[in-house]
Amino acid sequence: MNPVHIILVASLAANAALGWAYLGQRDKTTKASTDLTNMQQQRDGARGAASACSDAVEALQEQAAQRAAAAAPARAAAAKAAQQSDRRADYTLSLKPRHVGDSCASTQALADEWLRGRAKP
Repeated sequence: MNPVHIILVASLAANAALGWAYLGQRDKTTKASTDLTNMQQQRDGARGAASACSDAVEALQEQAAQRAAAAAPARAAAAKAAQQSDRRADYTLSLKPRHVGDSCASTQALADEWLRGRAKP
């Protein structure tokens, strides 16, 4: 073989190897670009979902504040009404047992007194 032929074959082999490497790198770059696009779409979807979640939480906070404001008078009335019951319970619990040594009879006496007090307007 002639040295020119050897150089041509070597050049052809080198060009084939460079072409093969170029095609492989092009495929990797295309795949990376596609993966990047997919990740950006996922990121944008996650941002949209997070934004929607934040908006929903804000709406729920506003609704909770409105409901708390609407229920405040009812809670205040219930607390005022409970004060009388609290005083009555404190009084009942402060009583000495009527029948020392007989818890059942003492409890029955307390219940009877409570029911008599309840019957009064």
